[in-house]
Amino acid sequence: MTDLLIQAEALQERLSRPGCLVFDVRHELSDHQAGRRAYEAGHIPGALYLDHETQLCALRSGRNGRHPLPDRADFAALLRAQGLTARSDVVVYDAGNSMFAAHLWWMLRWLGHESVAVLDGGWAAWQATGGAVETGARVASVSEAQALQGLVLTGQPSMPSVDARAVLANLDEPRFTVLDARAPERFSGEVEPIDPVGGHIPGAVNRPFVQNVESDGRFKSPARLRQEFESLLGDRLDHGIVHQCGSGITACHNVFAMELAGLRGSALYPGSWSEWCSDPDRPVARGR
Repeated sequence: MTDLLIQAEALQERLSRPGCLVFDVRHELSDHQAGRRAYEAGHIPGALYLDHETQLCALRSGRNGRHPLPDRADFAALLRAQGLTARSDVVVYDAGNSMFAAHLWWMLRWLGHESVAVLDGGWAAWQATGGAVETGARVASVSEAQALQGLVLTGQPSMPSVDARAVLANLDEPRFTVLDARAPERFSGEVEPIDPVGGHIPGAVNRPFVQNVESDGRFKSPARLRQEFESLLGDRLDHGIVHQCGSGITACHNVFAMELAGLRGSALYPGSWSEWCSDPDRPVARGR
């Protein structure tokens, strides 16, 4: 499986063959139990649930953001325990607009697993096509043979990331453009419902992640996405893009959309605004 996106109809056919691992990552930032409740009420048959607050991030220190990246070795161990092997085809979905699915897609690619696709339109699309539904909780069943075939970390991550020091250094000697995936009012500092400080990293450009999808949550065509990113960023695309949002989740949506558009090679600042604004010595810009 090499495509970035998979449609619900194609997933129904793929589930009939072995080697497909499906993860449900529905989540709500305002209610951390909502995703698990939704999963237990109904999910794609065989799908396993992963929690963005307890499994897909490291411990929070108050200075490392709201969803700090886990240690790669720890994350690999978690995925091995879910049955991931080097030969697994992985499909990830959330409620519909792929904001959480794109994050796990990025994390799997960062881990070095290439065969991973996002279900276009998520759970809403699955329901719309009349896909089968399974209820209750499902626990991974991993055989000894599977464990021995588990993913082994080798080399560097296939998805690059940068830290706060690199972003700070970039202010004085620009080497890349920071692309902020948050809503315009959060970017400008007019409204900040989650983090203690409003505003954005000086020099950043705003591209709200919701602009990547149509009203039904499905991604815009690659050609349209490419035109929109090229119109926004121009020759900045030739000098490197680093994606950022509130805590590193929706920034991955922009990474995914750019990859879908054939604009590959951008990096993620995982700590994002929640890490950046935790240090009062880091500069803050406001306005659009």
